[in-house]
Order: sequence, then structure tokens, then C-alpha cells
Amino acid sequence: MEYLLNSLERDRLRDDPHSASGKQVTTQAACYDFAKALHNLALQFAEAQREDSKADDPSVGNVNQGSEREGDGVASWLYNIASTIPSPLDNFALANGILTACQCGDEMSMQSGLFDTLGEGERAMEVLFEIMPRAAEISRCVTDEQLRAIHSSSGHSSGTSAYDAVQEDPEIQNLNMLRQRAIETAEYASLLKVELEGFAGSGPAATTHTVRRTSDKAAVKLLKKSIKDADKAMLAAKEAGAIVDDDEFDARGYDTSAMASEAIDQFNGGIHLMDGDEFDNFRAGLLPEGTKEYHEQKGLPIGTEREYFDGYEMVTIPAPVRDPSKLHERIILAEVMNDVERKAFEGTKSLNPMQSTVFETAFHTSDNLLICAPTGAGKTNVAMLTVVAHLRDKGIIKNENDPYAAYHHIGDDHTVSPVGRKIVYIAPMKALAQEIVEKFSSKLKSLGVVVRELTGDMQLSRAEADRADILVTTPEKWDVVTRKGGDGSLAQTCGLLIIDEVHLLADERGAVIESVVARLHRFVESSQKQVRIVGLSATLPNYKDVATFLRVDKKRGLYYFGPEYRPVCYDIVSDSLKRGYQVMVFVHSRKGTGETIEELTEIASKKIELEKYFITKGKEENGVAHQRYVDRVEKSRNREVVKHFQNGMGIHHAGMLRGDRKLTEQMFNDGAIKVLCCTATLAWGINLPAHTVVVKGTEVYNSEKGGTMDLSILDVMQIFGRAGRPQFDTSGEATLITSQDGLARYLDKLVREVPIESSFIKQLADHLNAEVVGGTVTNISEAAEWLMYTYLHVRMTKNPIAYGINASESESDPTLRGRSLELIRDSAKLLDSYMMLRYDQSSGNLAVTDLGRVASHFYIRAESVARFNEMLKVKLSPTDSDLLDIICNANEFENVKVRAEEIEEVEKLMKEECPLKVNSPIEDYQGKCCVLMQAFISGSRIRSFTLTSDSNYIASNAGRVARALFEMCLKRGSAGAALKLLRIAKSADKRIWWFQTPLRQFDKELGPNIYRALESRINGAKIEANAFEYAISLLDMHSSEVAQLCHSSKDGKRVTLTPDFTWNQRWHGSKQGFWLWVEDSSNNRIYHQEYVLFARRSHPDPMYLELTIPAFDPLPSQYFIRIVSDSWVGSEILLPVTFERIIMPDVSMAYTNLMDLTPLPVSALKNKKFEQLYTKFSTFNPIQTQLFHVLYHTDAPVLLGAPTGSGKTIVAELALLRMKNKNPKAKCVYIAPMKSLARERLKEWKKRLGEGPLRWKVLELSGDTHHDKKTLQNADVLVCTPEKWDLVSRGWRAEANGVSKGRDFVKDVRLLVIDEIHLLGEERGAVLEAIVSRTRFISRLLKAEGKVNEDGQDKHDATRIVGLSTAISNAYDLADWIGINTDGRKLGLYNFRPNVRPVPMEVHIQGYAGRNYCPRMATMNKPCYAAIKEHSPTKPVIIFVASRRQTRLTALDLINYAAGDENPGVFLGCSDQYIESVASTLNDESLRHTITYGIGLHHAGLCSKDREVVETLFLNGDIQILVATATLAWGVNLPAHFVIVKGTEYFDGKESRYVDYPVTDVLQMMGRAGRPQFDTKGVSLVMVEEGKKNFYKKFLYDPFPVESCLAPRLAGTLNAEIAIGTVSSIEDCLGYLDWTFFARRCKMNPSFYGAKSSDEEDIVDFLHKTVLDCVEELKEARCVSSDDDGINLAPTHLGVIASKYYLNPKTPHQMEEGCKETRKLIKELYLLFASECENVDNIDRNMRALKFPDQVEEIAVASILYFLSRTTEFSEIPVRHNEELLNADLNESLPWGPKVPLVGNIMIRADQDYDVDIMAEPFTNGTKLPISDYINDTRSVLDQIPRLLAAMENVALNQSAEYSFDLLCMFTIARQVINTRSMPGDNNYLPRYPGMSNDKVKKSSSYGNQSYSNIHS
Repeated sequence: MEYLLNSLERDRLRDDPHSASGKQVTTQAACYDFAKALHNLALQFAEAQREDSKADDPSVGNVNQGSEREGDGVASWLYNIASTIPSPLDNFALANGILTACQCGDEMSMQSGLFDTLGEGERAMEVLFEIMPRAAEISRCVTDEQLRAIHSSSGHSSGTSAYDAVQEDPEIQNLNMLRQRAIETAEYASLLKVELEGFAGSGPAATTHTVRRTSDKAAVKLLKKSIKDADKAMLAAKEAGAIVDDDEFDARGYDTSAMASEAIDQFNGGIHLMDGDEFDNFRAGLLPEGTKEYHEQKGLPIGTEREYFDGYEMVTIPAPVRDPSKLHERIILAEVMNDVERKAFEGTKSLNPMQSTVFETAFHTSDNLLICAPTGAGKTNVAMLTVVAHLRDKGIIKNENDPYAAYHHIGDDHTVSPVGRKIVYIAPMKALAQEIVEKFSSKLKSLGVVVRELTGDMQLSRAEADRADILVTTPEKWDVVTRKGGDGSLAQTCGLLIIDEVHLLADERGAVIESVVARLHRFVESSQKQVRIVGLSATLPNYKDVATFLRVDKKRGLYYFGPEYRPVCYDIVSDSLKRGYQVMVFVHSRKGTGETIEELTEIASKKIELEKYFITKGKEENGVAHQRYVDRVEKSRNREVVKHFQNGMGIHHAGMLRGDRKLTEQMFNDGAIKVLCCTATLAWGINLPAHTVVVKGTEVYNSEKGGTMDLSILDVMQIFGRAGRPQFDTSGEATLITSQDGLARYLDKLVREVPIESSFIKQLADHLNAEVVGGTVTNISEAAEWLMYTYLHVRMTKNPIAYGINASESESDPTLRGRSLELIRDSAKLLDSYMMLRYDQSSGNLAVTDLGRVASHFYIRAESVARFNEMLKVKLSPTDSDLLDIICNANEFENVKVRAEEIEEVEKLMKEECPLKVNSPIEDYQGKCCVLMQAFISGSRIRSFTLTSDSNYIASNAGRVARALFEMCLKRGSAGAALKLLRIAKSADKRIWWFQTPLRQFDKELGPNIYRALESRINGAKIEANAFEYAISLLDMHSSEVAQLCHSSKDGKRVTLTPDFTWNQRWHGSKQGFWLWVEDSSNNRIYHQEYVLFARRSHPDPMYLELTIPAFDPLPSQYFIRIVSDSWVGSEILLPVTFERIIMPDVSMAYTNLMDLTPLPVSALKNKKFEQLYTKFSTFNPIQTQLFHVLYHTDAPVLLGAPTGSGKTIVAELALLRMKNKNPKAKCVYIAPMKSLARERLKEWKKRLGEGPLRWKVLELSGDTHHDKKTLQNADVLVCTPEKWDLVSRGWRAEANGVSKGRDFVKDVRLLVIDEIHLLGEERGAVLEAIVSRTRFISRLLKAEGKVNEDGQDKHDATRIVGLSTAISNAYDLADWIGINTDGRKLGLYNFRPNVRPVPMEVHIQGYAGRNYCPRMATMNKPCYAAIKEHSPTKPVIIFVASRRQTRLTALDLINYAAGDENPGVFLGCSDQYIESVASTLNDESLRHTITYGIGLHHAGLCSKDREVVETLFLNGDIQILVATATLAWGVNLPAHFVIVKGTEYFDGKESRYVDYPVTDVLQMMGRAGRPQFDTKGVSLVMVEEGKKNFYKKFLYDPFPVESCLAPRLAGTLNAEIAIGTVSSIEDCLGYLDWTFFARRCKMNPSFYGAKSSDEEDIVDFLHKTVLDCVEELKEARCVSSDDDGINLAPTHLGVIASKYYLNPKTPHQMEEGCKETRKLIKELYLLFASECENVDNIDRNMRALKFPDQVEEIAVASILYFLSRTTEFSEIPVRHNEELLNADLNESLPWGPKVPLVGNIMIRADQDYDVDIMAEPFTNGTKLPISDYINDTRSVLDQIPRLLAAMENVALNQSAEYSFDLLCMFTIARQVINTRSMPGDNNYLPRYPGMSNDKVKKSSSYGNQSYSNIHS
């Protein structure tokens, strides 16, 4: 019995056929189960007997005593080592199997036997190596009896039978053993004989599979050996007397059934009485743990037949019989769907049973689904159910249950969120994607749903992808898309992901599906946004594992359907064509399709059956279909398609052109051809069923292994699924032709499904790199966690041995985290060696590199990157040929095979069609790829069909690989290689060479003769890359006139790019990209590179770029700016930038050393009142101490350059105290760069200086405040912005008429404190320059007047200027300008180094790649979170971002990451109850949400109350993180331990692009790091775009010199001085200019400003020309007039208005034109509405305006606001990204929008390109604005409108034209409109008055026309 059991077990493990029915078992399987049951019963019986007789039975111990005999030691060792092997067999069976193997005669047989017995696994191999040296000893010394004795002594029964176990006589035991062995060997031989003869039961059944093999030698050989063993065992038993009755034994004839019956009768006798279900349950209980699900003992089903023919054998396997009672009742669609939903199922009245089963879950829930059903079961309709449900729930189609579903994606702030609205359908192949698009488009067209294909064949623009509701793509394409995730990315729009053929997880491409799904799971967890996953699969054995991977609820979302759910069954017949059926023959190579068709044609011709059965032409049934395709076939360029069509046959494979494949599919579907020979891709890609399917051979060539391998069973099942047409057939036929060796394997796999395993390990390195690049994985630990989301991890836990994990490792680490870490470390080391990432083995951190990023974005394999690295190292200056060779060495092309029959044509192509040298031999795949790539670009026609296929494959990948290499070289700074690779990439895309005429890109527009004529002068075929200029010369044009889409000019450090071409939507699309880089030709290096994008909506506006490039000593002669189109071949321009006349400024830094002084005590002030200001500290800090004497005891001007947080505010106060101590009536003006900072200083000084002992009057001067003259005269300190003080100080002189004394208080200013004076170098710096220059001019002028006080001293001391700044490089220039003597002691100049801080700061700079701003910002969020955990896990953190939207997005992502760590409240420093109560008081909804998680928001869009609450919570430590815009760095003093500058760019509305922050702003933000009272150091992290990382490394602490920005605003400054009388001639202008910082810097850095040199004469000429240009500009604006000589200047009325109202000089003239147009409009309106006025002629002219109807007033006011919005004052109001769309929508709803009819010849409407009109109009009529940004823009607009209205009214006053009075009346009405927010004639204005509630408005209706006070009471 033991021998039989072991034999059966080994046979089962080697070849384990399963039954398809599950109820019937083969004889072999039944015998095994029976033997197993008897074996276990015998063990139990013997154990019971031994326990009963242990005390008095000496035989129990005989075995132990016998173990001391000779050889027992070896037997014990063998038994013990067998017990350490994991196996379903018991120890004795294993040891006995090893003994049997060791007794084999030859070594090969012994090794084979040991392998079969031990199995696979790490421990099995170890035991094998231990046994092999002792095999001879084991064979000689160990016997079967010794092993039985040891087995029994160890607590087990002897294992023979229950009868043998209780025998006491050893001799009797030996006889029984011999007899039993003879019976068992006979049984085994009988089983083999039965199997060979095809005995498998009986019963009728339809055929499903046919398997043929050429011979059965192996089975016969095994049977002979078994019979021989049985004869030997029987002879031994007879000789010993164990078998006496020979006739009885021989009569059995090895009858297994008789043997089984005897055994059952001899023992318990109960098993044969069991029915089928009881026997199945009993058998399942005997199986080892862990094998019940996948390893049931199934045999071939009943009805299986074997037939033997000459040279082959045929096995016919029946299909399972349907059980109709188990099928779900069909669901009628009309009963469960409304009319809209049923449109997607047009033509379908009911769902089949499978679809009906899943309907409820698919259509009425959002649960994840996994549908496992056979091919043809209708899974596509299940997908459609989920699609319609998603469209309904998202409101894309009508939702009767939720009418507001269509508005759920619109936020409370009216922002439109596309997140989760799109459906993504992943098809396994492009061919299937095309079919799905066609099918879904036709079904959903009536619903208005847009379905688009996104594959390698169909590229979509972002706009096209956004418009699509359903995207059908492939796994690789969607993997690329999701790798580039981030806010607003296409990946985030997915709300339903459908994965077709998910069982491809077992395929090589399954790794991509794992990566996509794992990434999606992590996104869902981190974002807390639901994305539904629907998996469609063929039947799987381990479908529960796949469900676990897809996160499917096994109770609600997992559905498994057997073969009975397929609508047709298989019925093989050999005469399909004779009976009129179509046949599909599947082969495994593209070449094989044609060869098979040729063979079929030849055989059919020989048998005279071609015409009769194959050809369809002229036939009654198919002739019409054939005739329909004749013309289309003749146009095909594929000769094989044309040839085989005439014989009624066709071919189909992926190497054919898409049009030819589509044509073949249509012909077969319509019956025009009857036989289709195709590759397996058709089975996956196209739903094209046939009655009969034949699989010709199962050997498939694997290029990676360099040999053939078995056709996957998944492919076989998919192919078989095409047999039978559901609409026409009741049965289908499928035939599999295989080899002898494959018969048993495919028999096994066809009836017993093998669990699919993961192939993820092979591509682990590539996918790990993608996650690191995407920012989702930053260290080894996170990578191991990511791996747990993959199917690989699911299968490793279920089947660890298959993945190299032994039992002990699996037991000690159930989650297999250790194994995951090991895999990740190995991959990380590999990637690190390839330079694709940086792996710090000590910390486990993973950092992305340029190579890794490029590989991820372009889907390049790691092996290719390694190969590129090696080849680029060898070839430092590669030629075009070298680069082509490198491209063709990519791992992506290794699958291209070199066939002997192709060599001749490849050689011919190389000679005739390759203009570049082929470096590699054409016998290698590299050489072949190079030839085919060049032939493709040259447009060559290839004759060989296989070469055409290979050429298409190479062409589809060459461009991608070339662009990846281009970006690699670009990042490395290799100029020559980068340019050549970009040319190659574009040539591959456009199929023209860069040295050919660029006009070839319009090949369909011009004839080929024109191209030939243009290129006729090119001699020879070999042209190298430098022929571009020669090609240009063919057109007799200069290179600046042809092949350039951009003209560029340089202006200082700015480069201006102008798109000098006519935009054509057909050719240019919506965007055009260009690469710009600065290269040094002398060393072939790139110093700067960026991608420039021109948009159609901004065409033809120029683009301005600021480039920063290194300058070496000595300076090179020139650099080159190269601009190359990203898509157009031949579109290039090279602009030299010469350095010959460049004069480099002095870069020496005047730093002041910090002295080691004893800190001065506060008592050094010697004034009790002053000392009371500083009670919080007792001594001044080192910087304040060093400056104390100069500040407090002298009046010298001071310039202090020190880091933020150095106590500069106290420095300003010391100067203020000095001034008040010396002159109590003097005034101080403190100028802050921003309103927020001014208000912060005002708030602080009002409390400290305005209260207490000093009680000084501190006032704010800004556009929001108004003070009378007396209040200003009595003020002590004035806090203001630069613009306000510039306007105020302009009135320091008496008016020209002498009536007013002017603003005398300006003359009383004795101290001017300018905070952040380094902002002089920014755009607003021109105002600071004007202030300082005017202040010094006033001081000098008053001092020159010589007025004295009563005590004889000067009445007017010079105004002291104190400038506060960060450290600057040109401190001498700035100090000299504000009045510090820089020639002597330099008293007052203090420029400390950046590291001189009270709290030292640690700075980190990180670079992030990404061409687009928003995705790049999104990739920074996770590193932000990681940095907080590392640098400041418990201390306060400030994160600076560029916009209000980014504050919200950043905060939400931080919350998600904290929730992912299962600690969402980690940033909260107070109780939940307290923060909830605070949150309830806030107005901003986003802030209410984030504040509860300890994250605050801070930006100008919040109301002041919300900002104050956030500031208080942050200061108190109740919230740890504050996400703020950059204005916080200047405004509120909120220091933190850790500061993150998340991005250094912001959107400039004026330029409509993202521009960099000034370095000073970045330093200001960083300066918030470090709290003097709490921290010993601060930490800051600056996150920048990758290309700017080195720039910030250098210039954060080695700053640029401060340069003047006065030049662009010099005209306005001069106009102000001319208007107030300071300047009256050209000479005066030059004198004024001498006071400016601009003049000083022109001398120091002439090249920057455009001066020829620093010579005095050149500087004077430059300044003189600058003044003349400004005066000319003022004259054109009609602000200034001059005498005939042009020397003397005088202000005009418009110039005075510009100065008085602080306007751009161009604005008054624009207002003047607006007044003229408005007067014309009023006249036309008057004539139009004159009929409404009674006795018009009798109305006094001056009273006419009062009689106008409300419509006239409304339109006139609209006109005024319209022209105000067009003035230069509003040119800087930003139109942010996509706001033009919101403007257009808002414009439609406004009264003055485009629907307003024409009034005369004028139509007043809001222009969607201008925010101003759209901001003012909603304010007046109460329209709700779509987003919060508009609210702040409205405030900005309304702040300026009163001033501009006054200025425009002043302009109108100076005009005496007709209707001027009417116009002036309209200004009054315009003010009323703005103040009351109501239009003329509007009866609903009362609610807009303050305090007017709804009740009071209702109350007013009952009072009639009573006063407002009565109503309000």
C-alpha cells in the first residue's frame, strides 16, 4: 500500500490531470484517493493497537533494539534528513523514495529519481547535495525494513496495512510485506495500462478540445518498466510463499477495480457505500492544508476518447453539460433602466444569465468588481453597465434619482474639478483598443459621450483628452500617463478604471498592470478619492488572489463563472469548409501566416478543392461580399493581402498596416474570405469569431531566451474562445496541434487551470524607478510598502516557494516584508549602478536623477540606460552615425530578429537608402535596425513582408528612444549630441532628413518634382549633419529668412522671442514648442536650457526670457543662443552673443566684520522713557551694539545690510529716538515695501510708541487712509508705502499760483527709514529711487536757501536716510547714493555677511523636474511631508507657496499623507473640541477644514479676522503648520523653526507666464526660519525647478548686485518733477539724473544698461540720450511741451494730472480719448431717446442731462468704466491660467456683455480678455464671482477707480466740446453707481445700503417715499 501511495503521489505531482466536471474522477484519481484513505485508516488503527499493547508487548521495542545493528545508523540519518524536507509526503515515503533512487544503476537515473522525489526548493537542493556523496553507502546499507522500523519507532505506524500492523511474528510480517508489495506494483502497472489504452469512463458529450501528438513512446516505456517491477515483486513473493494461489492472482489481470474492491472489503468497508458528494467531501478532507483550492485531484472528464492514427494520437475532451437550474434568470432592460440608460444597449432587450447575475452590483453600486468568465460570455456588456452607471452618477448623462449630479464637481468656490469624472478602459492590445472605441462610440453616441483612443497609434492633445469622457488605452500608455501624476493631471481625472483581460498578470506585460493598479491604490488611499476598478478576466483558478490585488470585496464584487456560461460549446469537425463554415488558423510568427496559407493553397490545389471550398468569387453565398471588396483590395500595398484574397483566404498580424488589418477583419466578418491565418494577437485584440479554430503548433520563439517555449495556456484558451459565433452557431470547433511532449502538459492545463503567477520581479527595477521619479517612493521602507500593493506580494504570500522563499523564511516573516526589502535593495543597487537614482545604503533614501527621470518619462528600460551610458562615455563627440548606432543598441530593439533570407535586401537598402554610415554589422540586430530606420526616414519601399513589419516596429519606437537620448545629453550639457539627437528624433517623426528641404513636411501640398528641383544641386547620397546650411542655400535665402519660426533679439540679460509666423490651426495646432539653450562652441557645453511654449491664444505676442549663464575669467569671445523647434524639421536659428564689449562689474563684496563687543545694556539710552520701550530684553544684540553709537549719537546716514531676523527694526527705532531726542517736532517717515508690512509696523508702533510714556502720534499713509492737513502736521511718525510717499512728497513745493503753501510737513521730515531697500533692484524700485533722490534734493535745496532758526542754527538739517537691507554685493554704490561718504571712514556703512544671524540657519536646496508648473508643485508635496518629519516633527513650520490655490492643495495633500501614516492629527497642538470651536467661527471653508488637522492657510484672499485667528493659533502652537503665500514673508512677523519655500516661481499676469521670484524674496522667506527665543538653529528648504538648483546654490549667499530699475519708469519720474517745477529744462533733467542710483550704476556696470563703456564721455552721452528719449515719450503723451529749441520744458494739463493723480504718463491721453468717445455716445443716445422727452426743443441745454432716461445714464456710465479699464493703470491686473474661460462664462451673464444690442455705432460690452470690466460690473449689480481670486482682484480695481474717476473728470473739465457738461454729470452718477452698488433706475438698491436687512427692505414698501432714516428706524 505504501509503495502504491508513493507511486501515485509522484505520478500526480508530475502529471496531474483535472476533471472539468468536478463530479466524475478517472480511475487513476479514484485509486489514489482510495489508497490515501486506506493508508490513513491503517495508521490510525495501528496507533490504537500499539497504545493498547504497549505495556506488555515486547515486539513494540524490537525495532529500537534492532536499530543498533550494522547499517541502522545510515538509515536513521537518511530518515532524519528526509524529515527536514517540506513535502506533502510523510517521512517514510520520502526516505523510501530516496533509497529507491539511490539503488538505480546509472548516475543520471539516480539524479533524476532524486529530483522527482525531493522536488524543488532551497532545502531540497541542500539535501540533494548531502545525499549524492553517500548514495552508494545508502544503497548498500539501508533497507526498506529499517526505514519502516524507524518510522514506527518515531510514533508512526509501519504504513503497510492495519492487518500487518498487529502481527507479532516477524516472519509473518515479512511474508505479508512481500505479498503487499506484489499487489501494489501490479496495481500501479494496471493503472498505467488503463491510461495508455484510453480508458476514462463512458457517456455521451460534445467535444471541446482535440490534442494530437506524433508518438507515445514515453508512455509505453514507462508501462513496460512498471510491469517488469511488478513481475519481480510477484516472483519474490512466490518464492517466499507469500503468494500460493497463482490462479487467483493471475485471474485479476491487474484489474484495479477488483483490487480496490478487495481492499475495501478487507478493511472498514464503508467507502464504497458513499455517493458522489460524500466521496468528494471525504477526499477533500484528506488533502494537505493549503492545497484544497488549486490542487484538487481531477482527471480527464467522463466521455474523453483517445484515437490512434498513423503517426499521431487524438484525444477528444467533452464539454461540461449545462445545468439550466444554476443560471440566473434573464433581466429585461426595460424593467430596470430608463430610456436614457437603455440607449447604451440599443438592440439588446435582455441581459444574459451571467450579466444578469452581476447587474445589481455593477449598475447600482460603486464597488470594485472582478468578473471571471469564459471568452464570449458577454463581459463587455458588464463593462458597459459600469460605464453607464458612472456616467449617470457623475451627471454626464441624465440622472433621474439625483438631478444635481451634474453639479457635484463644481466646488463652493465655483471651481470646476475634473477629478474622478473620466472613465479609462485598459485594453491589452492596440487592436482591441480600436475595437472598443468603435463599439463604445456607436453605443454611446446618442448620449453625447465622447470616446477617444489613447495609444501609441493615436496621440491626443491635452485639450482632446480633457474633452473625452472615456479614454481607451493600453497598459503601457496608461502607465506613462500615471507616472506624470500631480494636481490637474490626466491620471487624477479617472473615476472608473476598467481592466480587460486582467489575467494577463501572468504575462510579461502583467508587470505594467501591477504597477498601474498599485499606483492607483496608493493614490486612492492618499487622496481619499474613490476610484472604481473593474477587472474582466477569463476563468482563473486563483481568482481570489486577483480579487485581493484589485481590492475587490469577495462577497459583493467577485463573480466566477464556469464554462457553462459560454453561449456556445465546442464541436470539433474535420470538414468545416465543406459544411460552409469559416476557419481561423493561428500560427506563432508573422512569417508563418503567409507560409501556412501557401501550404493550404498548394494542398487544396492538388486535391482540386481550392475552387470548390476556398474561393468565394462568383459563389452564390459569398460572391456578393467578395465583389464588394475587390476595389479596396487592389488599392492595398500589401501584396500578400491581394494575392490570398483571390483564393478566399487572408492573413492577419501586428506587422501589417492598420488599414490592411482592418480590411482583412471586415472581409472575414462579411464572408468575403473563408480562411484566415493569423497570429495570437488577433485572439486578444479583435472580437472576430469563427466556427472553427485551429492552433497550428505550440512552440513560440522567445527572443529573450533565444529559443522556443510553450504557447501560454492563456493564449490557448483565448484562441479557443474565438470558436463559435454566438449569433449564428450552436457549437464551435477548436483543434490544438502539439508535439508528443506537449500532449500531457496541455491535457493537464486544459482541464486543470494553473494559478497565474506574477512576472513583476523581472521589471521591478524599471517600475521602482518610475515610483521614485513620481515622488511616491523616497526610501527603501516606502518602496517595500509600495510592493505590498502589487500582485507579486499577493502571490508571494500564497506560493512563496515559486518566488525563492523557503518555509522557514515564510513562517518567520508572514508578511514577507524582509523579502520585499531584499528585492527592493537589489533593484535600488542596480539602478544606482546605472545612475538612474541615488541610493544611500546607510539611510535607505532614494533620490531621483536626470537619467532616471528621462527613463521613466520616455518608458526606457534600465538595461538601455546602462548601455547608453557606456557608449556615450566611449564616444565623447559622436557623429550622426554614432548616435544612430547608440539608438539602435537600445534594449527595446533586441526582439528584432535577423533572418538569413532578409540579408540580401537589407544590404541593398544599406547601399541605396542609407545616407549615414551603418556602424554595426547587418547580421546583428543593431545593424539591421539602423538600416531599416534610415530606410524608413528616406521613405523607401521595402519588399519583404517581415522587413516591413520590423520597420514599422522600429519606426514606432525610434523617435521615443531618440528623444530620451536627446534629453539625457541635454541634461549632461552636451551641445553637439543634443542637437543631432533632436534632429534624428524629428526626422523619425516626419520621415524627412534634416538636410533635405523643410518643405517636404508639406508633402501633400507640393509635388515631388518641386522637391527634386530644390535638391537637385545636392551631389551624392552621403550627406552628413552639417548640410543644413547648404540645404537652406538652395532657396537663395539667408538663414534668417527660412526655416525659423522664431526671431530673437537680446536686450541686456533678456532674450525676446517673437513668433514670426502666421498661425494655422491645421499645421500648428494649439501650441508650438521650442528648445532654447545657450552653448559654448569652444568646449561643446550647454550652460542653460529651457523649453519654450507658444500658445495660439497669445500669438503673436513676444515672450521675454531672463537667462543666467556663467562667465569665466577670461571671458570667452562669444556664446551662442540656439533655438530649435521641437516638432518642425529644419526650424532652427543660431544667435551669437558676443562678449567682446562686455565690461564685467566689480564683484568684490564690501562685508563688515561683526566685532566681538560686550552687548550694550538698554540703559545706554540715558532716557527713562526710551528705556521703557525695551523691557523684554536687557541688552542689545551684537549688530545693534556695533551700530549703537552711529545711530544714537550721530546724524550720519546709515546703510545696514544684515540677514532677516537680525533686529533691524530696533536699529530703525534707535535712529528715531536720536531724531526725537534732538528735535522733538521733527517727523520720521518709515517706508515699507508692502501694505501688509506697513500695517504690521503701524500696529506695533502704535502700541509701543503711541501709548505709554512717549505717546507719539503714529499715522498710516496709504490709499486706504485719508488725513487732514492738521493731523499730518501734528504727526510724529508716518508709516507708508513707497508709492504713497512718492505721491505725497511731490507736493512739497508751493503751488504755481502761490495760493497754497503745499504740503509743508514734508519739509519737516528729518528721518527717512527705508525698509528692505535692496528692493531697489525690483520693478517697484524705481519709486524708491525717486523718493531718495527727491529727499536728498529737497535737503540740499533747503540747506542752500540758508534759512536759520532763532538760535542761529540752520533751520533745515539734512534729512537722515537709514536703509535696511539684506547683505548686498555692491554696498558701496548704494551707500554713496544715500549720502554716506565711501571714500573715508565709510561711517554708516554696515554690510554683514549672510551667516551673521542671532539664530544660525541650515539651508537645503532640492531640485524637481517637470516642464509644467502644477504637476511639478504636486510632486513637491510628499517631499514636504517627509522633510517636516525629518527636520521639524514637533516644531512650527511655514510653507511658502506662490498662489492661494497652492495653499489649499498643499494643505490637503499634507493631511492625506498624515492620514496615510494613520496619524491625521499629528500637526494639531490642542484638543479637538477647542479647534472645532475655533473652526466654526471662520469664514473660509477650506481653512475650516484644514485648521482641524493642525494646518493653517494664510493669504490675501482671507478676511482679516480669519488671518488674525490663524496667526494667533500658529503663535500659540495650537497648529504646527502654516501654508502661506509669499506676502507673509514681508508682512506678518511669524517666525518658525522650519521654513519650506515650495517653488520659486509665480504667475505673472502681465506676461501671462510663470516667472522667478527675486532672490531677495526667497531670502526673505528663508529668513523666517529660526525663533530667537526658542531655537538654537533654524532650518530652511528651498524647492526649485531642477535646472535652477545650481543657480540658487550660488546666489542665495552670493547675491547679485542691486541694479537700478528706473529706466522703464524714468519718463513718469521726470514728468512728476517737471509738473512740480523741480525740473524745467533738459539740463535740469540731467542734473536730476545725477542724484539717481541709475546714474551711479551706469558708470559701474555700463554693459547692463546699454552704455558703450564706463568712460565719462560715453556715460554723459548715454544719459543725455536717455533723457531725450523720455522727453520725446512725454511729448507724445501730451504731458510736456517745449520751446522751439526743445531745451526748455513745461508741464501740460495732462502732465499735471498724471503727476497729481499718480498716473502713468500715457493714461491721461487715453482718458482724453475715452472722454471724446463717451461724448459721442451720449450724443447718439440723446438723439435716440429724444422722442421720450417732451418738448425737447424747449429744454435748456444745461438741464438736458437731468432729463436723460435711466438707459442713457447706464450706458454712459458703462462707457466710462469701459475706457477706464483700457488705461495703462490696469495693464498689470493678471489674467491667470484658464481665467479667460471663466471670464467668457461670466461675460455671458452680465448686463453689459456681448448680448447688449448696438447703440448707434457703438456697442458697450465687457471684454473677456480684461479682468477689469468684468470685476467692476459684477460689483455694481451684485453678481456672484466664480472664484475667490476675483474677489481680491475686485478690491484692487475698486481701490483705484475713485482716483481714476477723479483724474478722468479732471481731464473732461479741460475740454469745452459739446456735451461736456452731460459727460461731467455722468461722472457723478458713476460715483453713485460704485458707492451704492446700483445702476440708475434700479429700484432694488436698498439692500446694498449698510444695515439694510431683508425685514427693513420689506418695511420700506409700506412707507412709500419716506426718508431713509424712517425706514432704517
